Amino acid sequence: MAAMALAGIVLAGPARAVEAGASDWVRNDQGGVRLISAVSAVGDASDLQMGLEFHLKPGWKIYWRSPGDAGFPPSIDWKGSDNLAEAVMSWPAPHRFSVSGMETMGYKDNVVLPLVIRLNDAGQAVSLRASVDYLTCDVLCVPQHADLALDLPASPTEATAHAHLISRFLAQVPSNGALQGLTLVSSRATETGSLKVVVTADPPMSNPDLFIERADQLQFAKPKVRLQMGGRRVVFEATPVPNTGEGDLFDKPLTLTVVDGARGMEVVADVAQAEPGSRFSKTFAMLGIALLGGFILNLMPCVLPVLSIKVLGLIGHAGAARATIRTGFLASAAGIVASFLILAVAAVSVRAAGSAVGWGIQFQQPLFLVAMVVVITLFSANLFGFFEIGLPRWAGAVGGSGNRQGLVGHFASGAFATLLATPCSAPFLGTAVGFALARGAPEIFAIFIALGLGMALPYLAIAAWPQLAQRLPRPGRWMIGLRFVLGAVLLATAGWLLVVLSAEAGLRAGAIIGGLMLVILAVLSARHRLSGIARVVAVVLVSLAAVVVSNTGTPRPAAGIPADLKGVWKPFDRETLARSVADGKVVFVDVTADWCITCQVNKAAVVYRGKVAQSLTAPDVVALEADWTRPDEAITAYLASFGRYGIPFNAVYGPGAPDGIALPELLTEDAVMEALAKARKPS
Repeated sequence: MAAMALAGIVLAGPARAVEAGASDWVRNDQGGVRLISAVSAVGDASDLQMGLEFHLKPGWKIYWRSPGDAGFPPSIDWKGSDNLAEAVMSWPAPHRFSVSGMETMGYKDNVVLPLVIRLNDAGQAVSLRASVDYLTCDVLCVPQHADLALDLPASPTEATAHAHLISRFLAQVPSNGALQGLTLVSSRATETGSLKVVVTADPPMSNPDLFIERADQLQFAKPKVRLQMGGRRVVFEATPVPNTGEGDLFDKPLTLTVVDGARGMEVVADVAQAEPGSRFSKTFAMLGIALLGGFILNLMPCVLPVLSIKVLGLIGHAGAARATIRTGFLASAAGIVASFLILAVAAVSVRAAGSAVGWGIQFQQPLFLVAMVVVITLFSANLFGFFEIGLPRWAGAVGGSGNRQGLVGHFASGAFATLLATPCSAPFLGTAVGFALARGAPEIFAIFIALGLGMALPYLAIAAWPQLAQRLPRPGRWMIGLRFVLGAVLLATAGWLLVVLSAEAGLRAGAIIGGLMLVILAVLSARHRLSGIARVVAVVLVSLAAVVVSNTGTPRPAAGIPADLKGVWKPFDRETLARSVADGKVVFVDVTADWCITCQVNKAAVVYRGKVAQSLTAPDVVALEADWTRPDEAITAYLASFGRYGIPFNAVYGPGAPDGIALPELLTEDAVMEALAKARKPS
């Protein structure tokens, strides 16, 4: 008998150790509840991490702090406890339960409500007595009561078997969203009196929900949820329940809890007034902005690759009949508008497929770059006189015998020019594109057509006043030299696209396409009897192509970056951004890409020189570079958080600007320095 008793004590020892730091279970027909602790003793701590653990039988649930249309949450009376100053309960992300038109929020199966126990006397033993009242519901609801007791001694401490479980549910308590990649963009009333909440997410959300609380118990119906950009942007719209709360939607701040599985964000926000004007009037106003943005695109550095096409198209009409000039330029304008329509169709299709959309993202696709390199090389060879690009008879005949190129040719040149001119943004263009991509297909098509009309305005102006083209010098021998110059511009463009292709697709792709360009020029040089000047040019071109091929894919130095800035830039990520701002640093974010010409102009003209470059080397400044040369979901979501879908984009953060100051597309030294100064000042 003694041996059996001793064996029982030995066996009971490990069993009791497993339950160290836990009260006894109080069970009922619906489940059970107990107190658990992450530590076995107080040690020298003043705060202890504990939890209220529920095990619920299948079908039964308990309620969140805001239960919804029915129920009440668990509550604890700590009367009778010793050395307890305060107990603070946290609430993991809840689940929504919709039954017979009623909406309630809570938990099923197993859940731990984390508790922080603050002691009156640090390092002294604590005796906890918890009187717990809660409601369990399935088809019926049953009120429950449990008296729990847990004592922890004043001795050296160690983690218990419950520490991991408590930590797991503590991680599910919604925070400000920074670590979860969630950002509240806006909380605004609509014209119909409902609440519209916009949130961006990185990584994207798949099954989001929104829970809305207000101090006066204003209730909201289940929100309508719209996923945009594949879940990277989510729009919630919820209607207040009549006869709940006091006053209107704007009287008191709201607590907004966004949940996607175990991931959550909780923020307190005021409700902004509804945007003035109807949807139609806002769209109409944005059409004007899009028209202006499209026109300004003609003045951006992006037009350099298409300068040859525009100049030759204009000169080719010199001395022609007015009707011929008018129809030719109208055809070019139609090509521009049609290309913007194609971009709109692509944007709508990509969004419907759940992928991210943005301005100029076609330059992130290697196949598009391959096609552009080949086509531009052929255009360049044509300008150098290696061959003539002839149109089919039916195409040349369209527009009448007086139009040598034909309307199809003018249409194609307009469309091709647009594709090459879209690797970067322009003032007003980013605003218009952001407005369109944040809404539906009708707005996308309307805005993109307006952008196309804006870019086509110079062509439409000449179509309206054809005498402008008639007064230009007639084509002659002087055109030979001009064609060589413009051909060199296009060939340089092909070389630039090869560099971009190498950055995106790796060494082989760039080398293969560069080799193809080399072969094209070599074959054309060999097959055509060229003049002495043309032979020299051909040799130079073939040599240039060989140099491009030999250097394609080799590690590219940071071209144009001053030596004192090469070690300043760090790769962009949200954690580094948030940590740097929390440490009181000023952060300069540059979203760029190899294919974005305006980005390179901004760097050379502003960022890499003068006061801005000097400021970036300061010890309290962190420079982050977000490289969007290749598709990157995190960067796409970051742009969307500012309502931007194209680059260049720059922002400045700091103690005085924790949410960031967005800078204009075309940077100036004054704009950057002013933003840096504002970000340094505490808000």
